[in-house]
Amino acid sequence: MTETRPRPGGAPGPAGLRATIPVLSGLWLLLAGGCATAPSPPSKPLDACAIFKEQPGWYKATKKAERKWGTPVHVQLAIIQAESSFRHDARPPGRVSSAYGYSQAIDGTWDWYREQTGNRRAKRTDFAHAVDFVGWYTDVSYRTLGIPKSDGYRQYLAYHEGHRGFERGTYKKKDWLVRVARRVDAQAKTYGSQLRACRR
Repeated sequence: MTETRPRPGGAPGPAGLRATIPVLSGLWLLLAGGCATAPSPPSKPLDACAIFKEQPGWYKATKKAERKWGTPVHVQLAIIQAESSFRHDARPPGRVSSAYGYSQAIDGTWDWYREQTGNRRAKRTDFAHAVDFVGWYTDVSYRTLGIPKSDGYRQYLAYHEGHRGFERGTYKKKDWLVRVARRVDAQAKTYGSQLRACRR
């Protein structure tokens, strides 16, 4: 935006401003270096125990979502893994939709979640917010469609197609999606077995 007002007295002119920019840039880099950055995807994304060993905060977040919404930790993980491979800034190839972040929630559904839960500051790049979203959405699927929260297969189909799409059976014409949903269900069961073993 072009500044039309005169500069306040004492403010640097163009030459002084150019001299100031490198200093400010260096200060910004110094400050940014001290800020927390989003975690990298886990090194073993198909191993629940390894995931939580690398990211203990993620375990706390998924357990909190499980207590709040009733969706098992292993189902939450399987959906996030299928949607974003645990990448905080994931987007679909070619930007074909507004899906973004860990949960790949689209703009409209994310806004609906924030409105319904009152969590208006929720960010799709925040893992705790993303799994809370997954818990909320699967809870809605349970209440409106009767899908058990432990049913990774049908929960994922409803998650991907939306509640109306699931009711219309749009997934029945998408063999690839059915295969993905089966993989999600299998991965959820694997995560569940792993978590039972590593808690011993």
